[in-house]
Amino acid sequence: MTTLKQKWAAASSSTSLKATSHAAADTASYRKAKNRLPGLAVPKSTTPTTKPPLTFPGQLAQSTVRGYATQKQATAYIHGDKLYDIDKVRHDFPILNRLINGKPLAYLDSAATAQKPAEVIDELTRFYNEYNANVHRGVYKISEEATAAYEEARAKIARLINAKSPNEIIFVRGTTEAINLVAQSWGRANVGLGDGIILTEMEHHSNIVPWQLLAKERGAHLKYVGLTDDGHLVHEDFRQHLESGGIKLVTLTHVSNVLGTINPVREYIREAHKQGCRVLVDAAQSVPHMPVDVQDMDCDFLAFSGHKMCGPTGIGVLYAKKAILEEMPPYHGGGEMIREVHLYESTWRDPPYRFEAGTTNIAGAIGLGKAIDYLSEIGLRNIQAHDQELTEYMHEMLGKVKGVKIYGPANPRTKAGVISFSLGDVHAHDMASLLDEDGIAVRSGHHCAQPLMDRLGVSSTTRASVYIYNTEDEIDRLVESVERAGRVFKI
Repeated sequence: MTTLKQKWAAASSSTSLKATSHAAADTASYRKAKNRLPGLAVPKSTTPTTKPPLTFPGQLAQSTVRGYATQKQATAYIHGDKLYDIDKVRHDFPILNRLINGKPLAYLDSAATAQKPAEVIDELTRFYNEYNANVHRGVYKISEEATAAYEEARAKIARLINAKSPNEIIFVRGTTEAINLVAQSWGRANVGLGDGIILTEMEHHSNIVPWQLLAKERGAHLKYVGLTDDGHLVHEDFRQHLESGGIKLVTLTHVSNVLGTINPVREYIREAHKQGCRVLVDAAQSVPHMPVDVQDMDCDFLAFSGHKMCGPTGIGVLYAKKAILEEMPPYHGGGEMIREVHLYESTWRDPPYRFEAGTTNIAGAIGLGKAIDYLSEIGLRNIQAHDQELTEYMHEMLGKVKGVKIYGPANPRTKAGVISFSLGDVHAHDMASLLDEDGIAVRSGHHCAQPLMDRLGVSSTTRASVYIYNTEDEIDRLVESVERAGRVFKI
């Protein structure tokens, strides 16, 4: 590696950034040709002066954003007439001031975890400094304040995804625990010998392993929807599996964490419901990046993580329809989830508290609520438009680099913020290490999706992912560094 780094340093110092990069030469013309979508400038204060009422109408008017249903009235989806103020957004993230190897941090790994704005960090500090107490259990003031903030966060989440009620929102540690909760509670009660569960080949391990465990325990079987060479689901596989009968659950990702493919989940849900199947949607890569409306989607379960949407780690969300939750047995036993406990039997509280045993991540929930405030001020339509522009630009520029292969859909408009690629026979870990020398943070490996790697015929890829704070200049730096890697490895 020392010799490799010496070659890398020589390649870096012998040529200027702009002089050697095909991407740099193309950037100006690309920007002139691009039709920019207007965005909303983030105000100086991201805390609303007057908070809108936390109401949950049965049906809100619908509109579409690039083919996906959204709510016209939802605060999180407001689309303004001002330009997206990327400088203001970047100023809100303290970590972006860091220098890595003497160069500004270009963080292109938000699909793994998003960075945190100062106001989320400050809210966590304020909780511990001013009103740290357990929730639901104290009649003193700071406990009541903690309870109010915790439940307000639940209500914000319900409003964000247009759930009918905050009682359909369960706090968990993240997407992984949310899926395991469904598998162990709903799955054990509803999946039996010979029943089928439909998954897809692009799933994250967290949406495969829990179902393998359940299938082995219950004598059920798993059926997979395959992928086209272009990274889309084979719809005919799905239809044939449904028509074979005995399917109890369909579980699929909304957006692939490897390919960035945006799946037509609403269409799949409609078909599954016609056959009497429940549907779980892994929304870990979609809720942070685009409007998601669970009533319009009509999913039975939806899971996502707070840390991928500027919130703290260790907090996530399971949404489930009220009628389903009421029939589900507890997942964990302990304090808070009980109504009465006797020596030989107990009774349970109503959802969501039935599924929140013990002391939950109170600070994490409150921090997630603040992150939702922050994203709502920007507007999810604006976030989607910004991410889409960067995805298209990155796809365009990386695609021009000699030896680069991009995995997944050829049309970047069917992707959401994620580009996985390889450069010749350069190992993904070597690529990520070299990019780190230039202050560029990307992910390398199998991305917790080994079945998908098998389908692609590779052991690993390099993945770059964008979010609200990324810029085209950072994409230029990525492309220039990949080009330089090609020179070092003589690709």
